[in-house]
Amino acid sequence: MNMDGVAVGSKNEPPSSEPISFIPVKGLDEVVPPVTTWLNPLGIYDQSTTQWLQGQGPSEPESKQPDSQTDRESALLKAKVEEFNRRVRENPRDIQLWMAFVAFQDEVMKSPGLYAIEEGEQEKRKRSLKLVLEKKLAILERAIESNQSSVELKLAKLKLCTEFWEPSTLVKEWQKLIFLHPNDTALWQKYLLFCQSQFSTFTVSKIHSLYGKCLSTLSAVKDGSILSHPALPGTEEAMFALFLQHCHFLRQAGHSEKAVSLFQAMVDFTFFKPDSVKDLPTKGQVDFFEPFWDSGEPRAGEKSARGWRAWMHQQERGGWVVIGADDEDDEPEDEDQEIRDKSLPKWQIWLAAERSRDQRHWRPWRPDKSKKQTEEDCEDPERQVLFDDISPSLIQLSSPDLRFQLVAAFLQFLGVPSDLSPPASCLYLAMDENSIFDNGFYDEKPLTSLNLSFSGISCVGRSDPLGCRRWTRGHNREGEEFIRNIFHLVMPLFSGQERSQLCFSWLRYEMAKVIWCLHTKNKKRLKSQGKNCKKLAKNLLKEPENRNNLCLWKQYAHLEWLLGNTEEARKVFDSALSAAGSRELRDWEVCELSLLYAELEVELLPDPRGASAARAVHVLTRLTESGPYGPYSGPVLAVHILKARKAYEHALQDCLGESWVCSPAPTAPAAPCHRLVSLVKCFMLFQYLTVGIDAAVRVCEQVYAKLKGSTSSGGSSPEDAGSAQSPSSVLEAVMLMHTSLLRFHMKVSVYPLAPLRQALSEALQLYPGNQVLWRSYVQIQSKSPTASKTRRFFDAITRSTKPLEPWLFAIEAEKMRKTLVESVQRVDGRDVHTTIPETGLTHRIKALFENALRSDSGSQCPLLWRMYLNFLVSSGNRERSKGVFYKALQSCPWAKVLYLDAVQHFPEEMQEILDLMTEKELRVRLPMEELELLLED
Repeated sequence: MNMDGVAVGSKNEPPSSEPISFIPVKGLDEVVPPVTTWLNPLGIYDQSTTQWLQGQGPSEPESKQPDSQTDRESALLKAKVEEFNRRVRENPRDIQLWMAFVAFQDEVMKSPGLYAIEEGEQEKRKRSLKLVLEKKLAILERAIESNQSSVELKLAKLKLCTEFWEPSTLVKEWQKLIFLHPNDTALWQKYLLFCQSQFSTFTVSKIHSLYGKCLSTLSAVKDGSILSHPALPGTEEAMFALFLQHCHFLRQAGHSEKAVSLFQAMVDFTFFKPDSVKDLPTKGQVDFFEPFWDSGEPRAGEKSARGWRAWMHQQERGGWVVIGADDEDDEPEDEDQEIRDKSLPKWQIWLAAERSRDQRHWRPWRPDKSKKQTEEDCEDPERQVLFDDISPSLIQLSSPDLRFQLVAAFLQFLGVPSDLSPPASCLYLAMDENSIFDNGFYDEKPLTSLNLSFSGISCVGRSDPLGCRRWTRGHNREGEEFIRNIFHLVMPLFSGQERSQLCFSWLRYEMAKVIWCLHTKNKKRLKSQGKNCKKLAKNLLKEPENRNNLCLWKQYAHLEWLLGNTEEARKVFDSALSAAGSRELRDWEVCELSLLYAELEVELLPDPRGASAARAVHVLTRLTESGPYGPYSGPVLAVHILKARKAYEHALQDCLGESWVCSPAPTAPAAPCHRLVSLVKCFMLFQYLTVGIDAAVRVCEQVYAKLKGSTSSGGSSPEDAGSAQSPSSVLEAVMLMHTSLLRFHMKVSVYPLAPLRQALSEALQLYPGNQVLWRSYVQIQSKSPTASKTRRFFDAITRSTKPLEPWLFAIEAEKMRKTLVESVQRVDGRDVHTTIPETGLTHRIKALFENALRSDSGSQCPLLWRMYLNFLVSSGNRERSKGVFYKALQSCPWAKVLYLDAVQHFPEEMQEILDLMTEKELRVRLPMEELELLLED
């Protein structure tokens, strides 16, 4: 060839000086003439084509060799596929093997073109999600053929088929599965969540009746009425969890009256059942319960409630003697004050009035016979609850523990603080407000702040906007009377520790309102509330069962201290400790009483060498002595301190040497657990006051080394939260004390942040669902100049654990950092300066939200969706916010607060949102037509 006058060929010749008009072809004389045969007459076929025409393959050396990494990986994966196929053929009954084979398909499809037919198809098939799903579905169908009774495989198939099938088809398949396994409580739980989260087919009445069908079916299974399916272990506990889930569903959908009626009916059905019907199956008992419910007799929480048993006995004797009702000056409901300012935009008026009615009308409406009312006098028929609305959901509870949990759950539902955590199955479903981020007084008083355990769950009647601080403000007068009536009705039903817990909850509820008054600095309200709270405490302590109840004496003394009556509180503490006698370190209640006394003294004047510290040392020293307790008279002698330290050390060694400490069992005797927790706390505070913070930390490390082996890396389950009934829970309480003591020490003296950060990190790796620990961690990390360590820690926790709290607090930490950055960029509250570039925090927070919502617990958590919507609106991204709102409805169509938030964020869409609420049968207490009439008046 010749290009630009330069010859390119097999022979090197000098370029010709004469121009040429064609490209010469060199080396023609070297071309070998073609070999012609009868199969290749023109001699134009190469060797491989000739062999193909002869029906022969290439020789072995000429075969293509696997020369690339891709080929080797494909060969390895093919071998694994063959191995899986061989193993499932040999062990077709191995469910976990089939599930592993299904999960393996994701790895297979990451391989380029393992199943590709053509060369250009590799990338296409690599990215084809549909192919992955089809492969998984084929494997699951093979597995189900060999395991017809496996619920796990059928559930996996249904979850997979959500990508293929229409919702109506899916519902039918779910119904078939439930029909085949009516005694499987876990299956019912998943079925209810599936139906509850299907926006296209969702209505409140449909899901409400589905819960009733579920509970009535399980009751029949438990009674033995369904002979083909026996009750499985744990059925009663699972039924109780489903009942609570049902009540929270009704509360979140706005139908508070139905939820409260369910609890009222269950109290009568459980505790006041006539002896004559106890042997009947659940359905027969419900039939006998109907006449009582429809009789107009006062129910639980209402004045003069006597219960089902007393009513039936009286009916057998001829009925009640009707006594004229007392003419009480009932506080009229201030209906006219619903609209205070008609000049406001219509959407603001509607939101305020709707929330006001939610707060005032959560109790079921019943005709007042003293006022000659009838059912026709009710202005809103939805406020009346019929027996058919509640009868399918009534269940029998035979376990004493579950009976007490029913009462505790009812009180918690009404807003009374409780140590009871909702069942893990419905915890995140019920979370709908952001009180989990509220520290309360923990920053000011890390040792003695009252942990009110809100858990992010609203109480009945509250539908506040996101960001409104959750404190126990109490209900209106009728609501408070309702709660008092509940306490008066149920307290005689219990004795011992359970009765003590109810008294403790009641007093703490009233104290929480005192704390609210202290927070708002409302002196007039504080005076009256403090007076009421002291009156309640004294009345409870006057009861014969409570005169020696140290928990109540402790709360009463704490109340006096909160109200500023320090000397009076000291007298109460001293009297209680003197009455307790010389129990030394054996009684955990005495330890807890002394601990609170010492902590309050330490926080009064935070000086480790001051008089308050000397008083605290006196209390903790006298705790170890065998003689009678005496009030503080001066600094403790050094020899007494040494003796006390030896006593603490010996007592701690004795407790750690007990058999239950080393036992791997999930539960342990209650008293030894409580004793160990109280002892360790007292010893840590004693060491802190007499030696220093390092000595206190060493006590914690000693306990940690002993108990660490009994805890699981996944942390304690939500059911165990707040209950010191296992070595794991003991360690959790000790770690909380450790972090609180470090925070207090940092508050009163100069101390590095690293030990506290390390302690919180270790604790959160063991207990990723502990909200108190997360609040402390986020707060201290917000002061750090760099976020990289925090982000790595959150990333590690979210990858390794299932709880939703790490995601929620990771988002909160990034939002706090974003607020901090913007506060630096703003001047006098004006717009953000554009001279400092965006740091990417907005995109990071969005990514955290999206990742958190991928899990089932995250996608069905109303709080997470509310936070996401609120964040996008605050960022100014209105169009994307609307998309997120409608996406939230696809997962949580029952959450009324989501619709209220949307009205607040998108006022122009108000009518469309209200129409949607009406279509889905969510409770709208103030229809738009009524609002128009109220505005015209």
